[in-house]
Parts: sequence; structure tokens; C-alpha cells
Amino acid sequence: MSKKICFVVMGYGVKIDYSTGRELDLDKTYRNIVKPAVIEAGLECIRADDIKHSGIIDIPMYHYLYSADVVIADLSTYNPNAFYELGIRHALRPHTTIAIAEKELKYPFDLSHTVIRTYEHLGKGIDHDEVMRFREELQDAIQSILENPSIDSPVYSFLNELTPPILKSTLEVASTSNEKESLSSILEYAQNAMDNKDFVVAKGLFLTASTIDPNSIYIKQKIVLATYKSKYPDQLSALNEAYEMLQTLNPESTTDPETLGLLGAVCKRLWEVTEVRTWLDKAIFFYEKGFYIKNDYYNGINFAFLLNVRGSNSGGNEAIADYVSAERVRFKVIEICKSLLESSFESRGDKYWILATLEEAFFGVDMLVEYALYKTRAETLVTNAWERDSTNEQINKLAVLLERSPMKVRITGGPQ
Repeated sequence: MSKKICFVVMGYGVKIDYSTGRELDLDKTYRNIVKPAVIEAGLECIRADDIKHSGIIDIPMYHYLYSADVVIADLSTYNPNAFYELGIRHALRPHTTIAIAEKELKYPFDLSHTVIRTYEHLGKGIDHDEVMRFREELQDAIQSILENPSIDSPVYSFLNELTPPILKSTLEVASTSNEKESLSSILEYAQNAMDNKDFVVAKGLFLTASTIDPNSIYIKQKIVLATYKSKYPDQLSALNEAYEMLQTLNPESTTDPETLGLLGAVCKRLWEVTEVRTWLDKAIFFYEKGFYIKNDYYNGINFAFLLNVRGSNSGGNEAIADYVSAERVRFKVIEICKSLLESSFESRGDKYWILATLEEAFFGVDMLVEYALYKTRAETLVTNAWERDSTNEQINKLAVLLERSPMKVRITGGPQ
């Protein structure tokens, strides 16, 4: 007798919760909580990116939404695809559907007729105790609805005479054990290539992944990142190609912080390579938009830096305005980073960058005692030499920019 199947509806990779600006690593939720809970309950666990399928992902996805013995839908990060697929499942099956979400999800509409079980992320990760608590809760929920199925679909609750649909013929769907590569394995190979700085190989793998899930913004963003970092066939060509790819992500209207961060980074580098002022203005626009949407230190510290760059290349009141704005942004970035230090700092994977950002921000506002303090703390968390090289390079550039301040700011004593 074959195992019962649980199909998991959720995003993959690190996603932004647009309603809160928080980053959640959904792969950690899946690998540490959902999949172990499903397996412990005695079912086979399948997420869309686990499917080994030669074509696009849509056909097997709809099949599993119809046929899976249990469907778990994670609605975290305000994911419209997950809401849509949950609605399809509710229309197809009267029961054996479980909805879950990270506890800070702000519901886009009335979901009072759907029970949503919640768990808690700390930064991108999840606390071990929370992993074990919610894993047990989820396992119990799966076993309970299989042993005593009751209507959990609002469609069948309100239309109580409705009969679930029946397929006229058996639909063939690719097995998770055939010779094809799954999307998750391709993405894993691609990320390993990125980690090894083999960006050309990574780009090729992400492009392969996009043929399986062509609508994934996450994969498109990864292709852009690998493209501009590859500097292939040369830096300018790679940057121009990356910028053209970003045009498919609605750059002028997008509110996706990751897309905005990529646009800012690509335009910043195009400015450095070409010294064409348009690229500098675009980089500032995208970093500023990303900063105010997400309220994050990454976009903020880059936004402040580029304001100084533009101010140093301007004159008169425009230059003064840019330098004043840069200082204000840095004070806001300091607030953001200090808040992270006081809350979920130890569980985060970006501890070095929080401290290095504080180091740069305090240097930029001429608070050199604090700058030295956070420099020392940041140096204790370095795992790769390039991290310090990147920080020192940015602060050395900033020291030069501050020397040119129209307000006659003089900051000395940059990184040694």
C-alpha cells in the first residue's frame, strides 16, 4: 500500500513579508518543521519545488491540489500564490486542508472561517524550541484530520449540498523519484555555485530553474544577482544585461524590497563604471524607495552613502541638502540596527553586517567613539576576509566624501 501524500503550498527561499518588511526563510520552515512533521505523521511530503518534472510546474501542482490526502498551505509573507492555491484546494476538497502562517501575518481579507495555526520566526531563522513545539502541533493536526476528517473548507461549509468534483480519467503526474532533477535540487546546486563565486555556472542553473517555474520572481532575482556578479563577458556588459532583466520586474512601480535592492546595486555599479549621472540618480531613487518600504539597514546605509556621492558631485543648496539628508538617514539606520541588537540579534545570520553597518553609520555622523566600538565588535564576527575588505573600502570612500562636505565636516581616522 502506497503512502498517503501531503502536498505543501508555500514559497521557497528567503521571502519578504511586505506588510511588515521582515525577511523569512521559508526553506527553514519547510525543512525544520513542516517536512519532519509530515514524515513523522506517516505521509510522503511534497512541496512544488520537490517535484521532478520535465515541464513547467503548474500541471503536477494542480494535480496534487486535487489528489493529495492532506494539503498544508503556509500563507506567510502575504503570498498571493499560497492564498490562491488554498482557495483552489477549498473548492476541490471539503476537508484535510491545514492553513499555517508566521504569527505576524496581516490577513488581506476576512479569514475568520479558516483556522490558521501560527508559528514564530526570529529574523530569518526559527528558535529550536519553537521548531519542536510547532512540529508537534502540526503532526497532531495531520493525524487528527486523517482519523476524523471534518469539513474545513468554507466552500463546502456554506454550500452544504455541493459534491466534490471527480476526474474522468487518471491524470499522469511525474513521480518525485524519477531521473529528472527537482527544482529544489537545481536551486541548491545554483546556490552552492553562488557561495563558491562560480557565478556563470550559478546563472546557468538559475536559468534552468526558471524553465520549471517561469513565474517565480525569486528565481528571476537570483538570475540578475548571478549575472551582474559574474562580470561576464565584462563588467559593463554584465551590468547592462542585469539591468535589462530587471525591466521585467516592473522597476518603476514595484514595492518588492529585494527587487529594489538589486536595482539600486546594479545602477550604483553602472554609475561607478560609466560615471553617467543618470545611473547615480536611479540608484538613489531605488535605494530610497526600498529603504522607506522595508525600513531596513541595507537599503538605508547605501542610500545615505549615495546621497554623499551625489552631494560631492553637485554644488550649492543641492549639495547641502544631500549631505544633510544622508546624516538623517544614518541616524535612522542606527535606530534600526540598535533595535535588532536588542531583539533577535543572536538568532540572526547577518550579525556581522548589522555591526558593520553601525560602524559605518557612526563614522558617517562623526561619532567616532561609537564607530571604534562597533568596528571592534564587527571584527570579532568576520568569517571571510572579503567582508572586512568590503566594509573598509566603503568607509574609506566615505571619508573622502565627507572631506568634501559643503558644511565643512571634517572626519578623520578611517579604518586602518
